[in-house]
Amino acid sequence: MLFPLINDILYYIIVYRAASPLDAPGLVLPGSVERKQIKELEAQIHHLDKAHHHAQLGDIYFRQGKFQKAEECYRNALARDPSEIDARSHLGQTLLRLDHPQEALPLLEQVCLEQPKHEYGYTLMALAETYAALGDQTKAIQAWERVTENYSYARARVALAELYLGSSELQLAKAKLQEVLSDDAHAPEFERKHERFWIKRAKKLLAGIRT
Repeated sequence: MLFPLINDILYYIIVYRAASPLDAPGLVLPGSVERKQIKELEAQIHHLDKAHHHAQLGDIYFRQGKFQKAEECYRNALARDPSEIDARSHLGQTLLRLDHPQEALPLLEQVCLEQPKHEYGYTLMALAETYAALGDQTKAIQAWERVTENYSYARARVALAELYLGSSELQLAKAKLQEVLSDDAHAPEFERKHERFWIKRAKKLLAGIRT
């Protein structure tokens, strides 16, 4: 009787605690906790000025949607340690959200070259979005396909399906969307809530293919 509950807990820890992207909800509690963390990091930066402290501060600003502040922090981190791979990835994702995909591209490409599965495929997903933002649909499709070969993220499958639809690959799009809905039917409740947006989008897209 305990195994289903234990499996759900382990899945949550592995997928949503270890593998959550920067912009996932619930990574850092809002309000006073974040303010306290910011003050602590600012003090550490003042006294120690280490790259990872700047990067950690950037991560908080990223989650808050303060992308210009996040960009400044990541650049400060890389000025102190250009090899910091997480800072390079997060700076690329920040630049993408600031509508600077051309600047984001070399950062994300280099990180994915060094570590193709960096941060459980989230850097590769950002690279796919960057290619799409730059109008390179072929490379965007290739990047999303690499993600879906290794991970079952609904977001990745739906994004890939949309690109397939744009290329008139209706059967490929349909197959990806059906995978999303099939997995959702057997997913734990917390995962279904987390993926709700993409499930709704998959249903809408699939309905359009059937008509």
